Amino acid sequence: MDRIKPFIGEDNIYVVTVASHAEDLAAQLPDLPRENIIVEPMGRNTAPCIGLASLYLKKKNPEDTMVVLPADHLITEEEKFIETLSAAGEMAQRTSSLITIGITPTGPETGYGYIEKGERVGTAQGRDIYGVKSFREKPDAKTADVFFKDGGFFWNSGMFIWKVSTILEEIKGLLPDLYGALLEMETSIGSSREKERISQVYQEVKPVSIDYGVMEKADNVLLIKGNFGWSDIGSWDALWEILDKDRDANAVIGSHISVDSSENLVYSPGKLVSLVGVKDLIVVETEDSIMICRRGASQDVKRAVEILEEKKMEDYL
Repeated sequence: MDRIKPFIGEDNIYVVTVASHAEDLAAQLPDLPRENIIVEPMGRNTAPCIGLASLYLKKKNPEDTMVVLPADHLITEEEKFIETLSAAGEMAQRTSSLITIGITPTGPETGYGYIEKGERVGTAQGRDIYGVKSFREKPDAKTADVFFKDGGFFWNSGMFIWKVSTILEEIKGLLPDLYGALLEMETSIGSSREKERISQVYQEVKPVSIDYGVMEKADNVLLIKGNFGWSDIGSWDALWEILDKDRDANAVIGSHISVDSSENLVYSPGKLVSLVGVKDLIVVETEDSIMICRRGASQDVKRAVEILEEKKMEDYL
């Protein structure tokens, strides 16, 4: 909130959360108007979430610009970030397009989806705006290296800018079942039946991501480059990158001692970890399990997760 409040004002910030987190969220954000907390009865992925939020914004002004931002991203250069949002908002208003922010890759990362940039289609506030050729799923290491060396691929940040009316029109055309559900919920907003009706309808909504349901299929998607120190902290490697480090470049959360060890990540809130003569390791300790992997391979932890699922050991996940 502090990041975007100077840009749009507190009254224009809306937070979407599930019912089980709503009260905790309200306590953590006491200055946010209570009516600006939009509650999903249960999670249904990003398209229903964005659609529901759009209904509340539509009541204010359907032609307003809507900026969709995940709450857990790290952004170190906030002024550049706001400049990017401002330029994207201008383009969204001018062209009724769906604008996505593509992050310039800093390496062949396998943990992010990618966006293939198209031709330059115009400018906004001095920033180049591009078409989009394709969206790509999270690649394997070889494909990620190809994307990185190509120079025309950008990380999919999950941040979007569009007019409220534009995204609702796209949902209407591409996700008609969801749009029908939104219409059913819209009639109850502001009434005494709002919570009950939204809960009833939401239970029948099929989960679908905004990327798969809309962005990959729409023909009016544009890209603006994002170069503002971004990370979604989506891996242990990303966490090592952002944490403060000791003189040996070890990043530690918890208790540890280190002997001739460097460039490691330790997460161990419950036990003391002793590092002796090791480098580039990730050590994660929880109450009932320990995970150790080489730094740079943390995206492959999902393979260990798959094995645990195959062995019916989900209690450790």
